Amino acid sequence: MRAYLICLLFLSGIVQAQPDSCHLRFEIKGLQPGKVKFIAVFADQNYIIDSAMADDLGRFGLKRTRPLPTGYFYCILPDYSNFHFMVGDEQFFSMTAEKSDIVSTMSVDGSIDNEMLYENFRMQEWLDPRLDSLYKRKSDTSLPKATIAATEVEIDKLNGMRKEQLLRNQRQHPNALYTKFKTAGQNPEPVDVRKPNGEVDRELQLEYFRQAFWDNVDFTDERLLRTPVVANKLKRFIMDLTPQHPDSIIRQVDFVISKAMANKEMFKFVSNWIAIKFQPTQTKVMDGEAVFVHVLENYFDTKEKAYWASDKELAEFKKKVLEMKASLLNRQGPDVVSTDFYGMQRSIYELKEEFVVIFMYDPDCDHCQKETPLLKEFYKKWKSKGVEIFAIVLNSTDEEWRNFVNRYGTNEWINVHDPTNRSIYAKYFVDITPEIYVLNRDRKIIGKNLKAEQIPVIIEQEYKRQGKM
Repeated sequence: MRAYLICLLFLSGIVQAQPDSCHLRFEIKGLQPGKVKFIAVFADQNYIIDSAMADDLGRFGLKRTRPLPTGYFYCILPDYSNFHFMVGDEQFFSMTAEKSDIVSTMSVDGSIDNEMLYENFRMQEWLDPRLDSLYKRKSDTSLPKATIAATEVEIDKLNGMRKEQLLRNQRQHPNALYTKFKTAGQNPEPVDVRKPNGEVDRELQLEYFRQAFWDNVDFTDERLLRTPVVANKLKRFIMDLTPQHPDSIIRQVDFVISKAMANKEMFKFVSNWIAIKFQPTQTKVMDGEAVFVHVLENYFDTKEKAYWASDKELAEFKKKVLEMKASLLNRQGPDVVSTDFYGMQRSIYELKEEFVVIFMYDPDCDHCQKETPLLKEFYKKWKSKGVEIFAIVLNSTDEEWRNFVNRYGTNEWINVHDPTNRSIYAKYFVDITPEIYVLNRDRKIIGKNLKAEQIPVIIEQEYKRQGKM
């Protein structure tokens, strides 16, 4: 499924039907002759879209009978240095610069996007060292307050120059790709929110920041997908600004996907990006699969929404939801009835202990062989404290299963085997073995995707929730 989703993202960045053609001309004076590569951007992916040969004068070009996909590009020169350019509505332009200082000497003819891009680069080159110096001075606590205050005024003045440049671009060229790209990259201004005691309310301030985070992004303009800005903002919004807990992530996922629905390609990219990040084996968030299931169940459930998917793929999405949904965190853990080491039928729900640890393993799995002795040590310490282990072997013959139990001496806990795996299908999802779940006294899932050493932490957290610690 991962390969399928990534393929979708990659291809959607290439396909663009437009009339006319394209001719880009470049001259980098002082460049040694050799092969030049043109690198196109799609979200957080780069790919070679074409190449050319630079002559002795540093001249090379890109000429096509159809236009390039609008977006952000890198030009990799023969010595592996590079420069940036953008392709918007203007697809006939030239760019000339000195190899010794491409940014400050860049001259553009026929492309307002690249004129604005290099105007911004030059301002950044001038601003950055000055701002770095001012921020260092501001952080020097040995300086007088008056000096610090004057420094803050200088910082605001320099940052104001950058804002004024963008405002001028927005007034003069509001629909240019560069303007949309640069505007989308702007962060909202922090809101000054105070607690009753006068302190800054950081939590509420962050919430306001999240709410305004996407205000500058035009989700109707799918050209932004062929720049890094949407993927960069998604990563920051979901991974950095959102608490890494499934409920919090799902809330923000719905928030951004609702905005992305303004454009089919935007919706396709955003929803797939999130699904990829939280699919099994890819996420480090405990129960990150809950986010994956939420996206598949709510946004990939019909052909009208997941318009890019075939009927077979839609059926596969639904199958994934069925297999994974029952074993999400804080849900009632399903019962499993299977045959134990002595031929008796055993059930999770028949157990009376306070906690049940479900251990799912494959005898041939190296990680399972390493984890089993660690789990055995845990069991020795915690069995008397109301903990039982319900071990379910997977993908094993009866002989292999019995040899494993005897080898590791795990017959003190409950071992069951179902050669068909039917007794656990769509109950406790396993992406990689070993898989460990923890159920509390109400048989709700309070931990999953664990190692043996993490189980006590989960149990102690449950004790605290119950007020027993």
